[in-house]
Amino acid sequence: MEFKNIPEFFDLDLSPEYVEGVDIDLAIKNSLLFTKIDGKRYVVLNKNNLIDSFNYLSKLDIDMPLAFLDDDSYERLYHKFLEAKREEELSSTINEDSESELLEEDISLTDFLQTSSDILTSEESAPIIKFVNSLFYQAIKKGASDIHIEMHETRGVVRFRIDGVLVKHVDLDKNIIALVISRIKVISNLDISEKRIPQDGRTQIKIAGKGLDIRVSVLPTYYGERVVMRILMESSHIPTLENLGFKEDLTKEFKKLLEHSHGMILVTGPTGSGKSTTLHTFLQLVATPDKNIITIEDPVEYKADNINQIQVNTKTGLTFASGLRSILRQDPDVVMVGEIRDRETAEIAIQAALTGHLMLSTLHTNNAAAAITRLVDMGLDDFLITSSLLGVLAQRLVRKLCPKCKEEDSLPKDIKEKFGIEGDPLIYKEKGCKECNFTGFVGRRAVGELLLMDDDVKMMLKNQMTDFEIRDAMREKGMHTIPQRLLELLLAGETSLKEVIRVGLND
Repeated sequence: MEFKNIPEFFDLDLSPEYVEGVDIDLAIKNSLLFTKIDGKRYVVLNKNNLIDSFNYLSKLDIDMPLAFLDDDSYERLYHKFLEAKREEELSSTINEDSESELLEEDISLTDFLQTSSDILTSEESAPIIKFVNSLFYQAIKKGASDIHIEMHETRGVVRFRIDGVLVKHVDLDKNIIALVISRIKVISNLDISEKRIPQDGRTQIKIAGKGLDIRVSVLPTYYGERVVMRILMESSHIPTLENLGFKEDLTKEFKKLLEHSHGMILVTGPTGSGKSTTLHTFLQLVATPDKNIITIEDPVEYKADNINQIQVNTKTGLTFASGLRSILRQDPDVVMVGEIRDRETAEIAIQAALTGHLMLSTLHTNNAAAAITRLVDMGLDDFLITSSLLGVLAQRLVRKLCPKCKEEDSLPKDIKEKFGIEGDPLIYKEKGCKECNFTGFVGRRAVGELLLMDDDVKMMLKNQMTDFEIRDAMREKGMHTIPQRLLELLLAGETSLKEVIRVGLND
């Protein structure tokens, strides 16, 4: 059978369309789907079930063009229809329960949940439990670090943070979102009836025999609660130093720094720039049976068997500063402090570095030189910083272009002028295909600038030079800055212009 006049489309990520007067259940059963392609509505057919599709189509009174999709694109659209159908079933289940249990009284959803909280353990609620389980499964499968569940005025939305960027997973009815949040509260041992104050909890899930820790944060917003779940990693997920993605020259310098028996190494960068991962990679490199390694973190993001980890707990008075004091009485060789937030923690960390401990920690600054001036601003003496600090690594995470679908692009004139680039170098931009989940990117790599505390830097600090002056002087001396590293990746075709600007090309 030939269908020369029916167009076929490839590698598309389409959304369901609903046509008035069409029973969508019957349409799905007969492999007949509806969608918009380039703003035009089409009836989508599956080549494997054409007889059923045409039989059902002949009974419908609709005038729309026909289209074929490749198998993957069709399957994606088909699953979106099924997802929408499942949501409708969940919604009707909720409505039936509320009508039967509450004798059709006109009350709010909050009252309904309080009156029938056993819906989470009853048989009717099984779809909610399955849905929450599938959320975790999909998040792990897609390599997400966080799951966001948000409530808006009329709908709710679930988004995954994949490679540092939020990607929409599914839209849901408000009633369903409320029940999903209640289910998450139950498994995280949070108060299901409390919707006015923020709550924090933890839960453990098992997927394919592996236990995963999930950190849960619930926050009341104008239209209802929103939940963010952070998926915490096992030690088996800690990458090796080579796998972090830093250039080889930096990796060699890290190894030299980690050979020191005492002193402080700082990793800086904004939230989500991979600082914790880098520190844990460093710890795994120095972790040997003859060393006592203790960390204090908030939260413990990687569970590692060969190091002792402490979780900050402000309710019981276990802060970074108090925890660090206690750690130093435990005869440690290597200490890692999740973050230096205040003068007290900074002073204890510096003292520990001076008294024979290798100290690792993080700071929130945009570049390596700014970390030194931040310590000075905290009130630490110059001579203490110069005596204890070994080096500062500033880092970012850059998304890598999907090699299957990246498209050619050209550098704008202003960028060429700013960085002194001659000619018209070929760069690439993202497009999106099934291989990269239509994002245009696959995975991330780290870029960084390493400031070593040599005699020149010590002299600059003594002369009270600003972080800008220190950075400029070190750049002239040969230090590669983050913008330079980003430009190298762009010109090598590994990432896009939009991505390097997002990460910090203009810093």
